[in-house]
Amino acid sequence: MRSIIYCLTIYYFKKMGNLKIKGKDLLKLGYPNNQSVNIALEVMKRNFSTKNIHHVKSILKEILMNPKDFENDLTFGQIAEALINSNKTEKRMLLANRVPFKIFGTDISDEAKNQLYTGLKLPISVQGALMPDAHSGYGLPIGGVPAVENAVIPYAVGMDIGCRMSLSILDTPISYLNGAKDKYEKALAENTKFGMNEVHKSVYDHEIFDSETFDLIPILKRLKGKAIKQLGSSGGGNHFVEFGEVEITEEDSQINLPKGKYLGILSHSGSRGFGAEIAQYYSRMATEQCPLPKEAQNFAWLDLDSHIGLEYWTAMNLAGDYAKACHDDIHRRLVKAVGGRVKARIENHHNFAWKEIHHEKEVIVHRKGATPANENELGIIPGSMTAKGFIIRGKANPESLNSASHGAGRQHSRGACRNLFTQSDINKELKLKNVTLMGGSSEEAPMAYKNINEVMNAQSDLVDILGTFQPRIVRMDK
Repeated sequence: MRSIIYCLTIYYFKKMGNLKIKGKDLLKLGYPNNQSVNIALEVMKRNFSTKNIHHVKSILKEILMNPKDFENDLTFGQIAEALINSNKTEKRMLLANRVPFKIFGTDISDEAKNQLYTGLKLPISVQGALMPDAHSGYGLPIGGVPAVENAVIPYAVGMDIGCRMSLSILDTPISYLNGAKDKYEKALAENTKFGMNEVHKSVYDHEIFDSETFDLIPILKRLKGKAIKQLGSSGGGNHFVEFGEVEITEEDSQINLPKGKYLGILSHSGSRGFGAEIAQYYSRMATEQCPLPKEAQNFAWLDLDSHIGLEYWTAMNLAGDYAKACHDDIHRRLVKAVGGRVKARIENHHNFAWKEIHHEKEVIVHRKGATPANENELGIIPGSMTAKGFIIRGKANPESLNSASHGAGRQHSRGACRNLFTQSDINKELKLKNVTLMGGSSEEAPMAYKNINEVMNAQSDLVDILGTFQPRIVRMDK
């Protein structure tokens, strides 16, 4: 008897958790046969999967009859907006000519350039730039910087929203890196986590989780538990945490340190699974709502005066704040483990979109794998696991949309690296540069990347160099 009741209970909740509503049900209610049907189905299944279908239909009928009453509703505004605009047509064809652009550097593939050229033909595009570390990506190339009007392109932000560089400069003598090397290796081994499955046993109570934004949008509320669990961890691929030698070569009041060498912690990672799921969801929504020619599908945008556009903008900014919180926690744990005091902190996003004024007009600047380089803005541009990175100060070059590269950039794809480089090749390079690697793979071999010095030379009009960071002990995903 007990097992029968149990089975019936499970069956009941499975039925309740799978809302049986179809497009034809909405058409019978009087919904127009257009995108509003798909949007309504998506919203209701996402938010009311456990509700009775008759209750759901009554809500949908009320929205249909009075869409203006629901325009500003956080849950139903998207449906109301689709109904109100159901008779409007949106320009979705590419323009014949490209908007103004500038390419920095010469070692850039035709594929990456052509990807940028496609984005420059969007009817919302205003200006574009390509950084010297550029290489092909999904839709927009890595290193691509498009400015658009009143819209945001989820794929042009990227899948790892708010991916970030963060450098802590400590007051610890640089000699400790060699004299107490085991201590620093142990600190990395015990206090950093990588990939999809590694998380810290104890979670720090970061103020980011007090944000009311988590409760504003259903997908953010659903992902909050994952965000808490993954706090202070790093992604796979080219993400890293490392100890190294900082050398300040030019004094700056923002850094407020004299010229010299210091011990530093450098980390590179983004918004983890939290940001990835946000990116996937809104990229799909953009593609459904903004159909474009095949070659431009990954440039589908969301209008910022639309409900779904504001939703994504809110989620993107929270993901960026969460990425910073992850780096804060990584550095907190490592400083606690090795001792010392943080004398300066330099950090910057890439894979993000900003509202900025260019040519006396507000535009949305997307920097997919590009560093903000506004006037006097500090940043850190890494090389590879063996090559020096650079501490930089922006020059606000209008042709680059106040941007610079976010690294050296790949010269070989990950697939090619698996065939080109052996572990022996990597070990020789590590030994030559006196670098200890924990984890890592042939896909991220130092030889996979462009010459960082050539990249920096190509952007001398974009940034000033204030110092360098030489990796010494590097931790990456296995």
